[in-house]
Amino acid sequence: MEIIEKAPAKLNLFLDTPFRHPDGAPEWQMVMTAIDLADYVKVTPYFKNQLITVETDLGFLPQDQRNLAFQAAKILQKRFAINQGVQIKIRKKIPVAAGMGGGSADAAAVLRALNKLWNLELSRVELARIGLLIDSDVPFCVYSQTAAVSGKGEIIEPLPDLPPFWIVLAKPRASVSTAGVLKKIPYSKLGHGDYNKMLLATASQDLKQILPVMTNVLETVTQTNVPEILRLKHKMIEFGAQTAQMTGSGPTVFGICEHYSRAQHVYNSLKGFCETVQLVRPCHLHCECRR
Repeated sequence: MEIIEKAPAKLNLFLDTPFRHPDGAPEWQMVMTAIDLADYVKVTPYFKNQLITVETDLGFLPQDQRNLAFQAAKILQKRFAINQGVQIKIRKKIPVAAGMGGGSADAAAVLRALNKLWNLELSRVELARIGLLIDSDVPFCVYSQTAAVSGKGEIIEPLPDLPPFWIVLAKPRASVSTAGVLKKIPYSKLGHGDYNKMLLATASQDLKQILPVMTNVLETVTQTNVPEILRLKHKMIEFGAQTAQMTGSGPTVFGICEHYSRAQHVYNSLKGFCETVQLVRPCHLHCECRR
């Protein structure tokens, strides 16, 4: 038996951090959505041993305990005393170190797959709690739908589906270390967005209310090392996007267009300025987990 799980990328429509916890982890206030750019994760059991193996179609990615998908399998195997190993094969489509949660999405896909394969019958809440042990984005990726995310990343409150719109993604060549960005957050000087207003706007399912309150307070931190972010934002607006913003810790920038024709124009125009440009939409992953 093998299980194939879709692992959608994530975008931060709103990202703020009001303070840092004593253990160094940021407190988050985020509104996130999944998009229809996804990795695919195939999980196959080993019946005769407890080995965990990871293969990807990108040679430079770690395939041992440094890989978040490996960690996800190891945690479940150990926690529930499973006497079975697994082979994990990942087909990558989400850019690496791009602020779109590719590694976390893969780990969440492994959690969902093994929940089924090993008949663990864990709820999404329980899987999300386990996911936080791996990375702060894994709990959201377990759900992979529009949601408010708070705490250290483990508090997930699903929101209504977003209104229809198109998203143009542009990733600069630079890669960004999330841990490095988080260490540099200047809390004493940080501006903040209006989280409650963003929650109300998202619940309204009205794009005209959502766009003005979108924010990402990490932009100013990451832009210090990747000035290309600001240039891409300006280009997206110049070419017709209704708003443009960095996702996560960056460096990927995304622009939002209500209409496909406008999004296609932005996409085509950006291709001359950025090597990695994609046109996507928000999506909602339907999970078979116990609620």
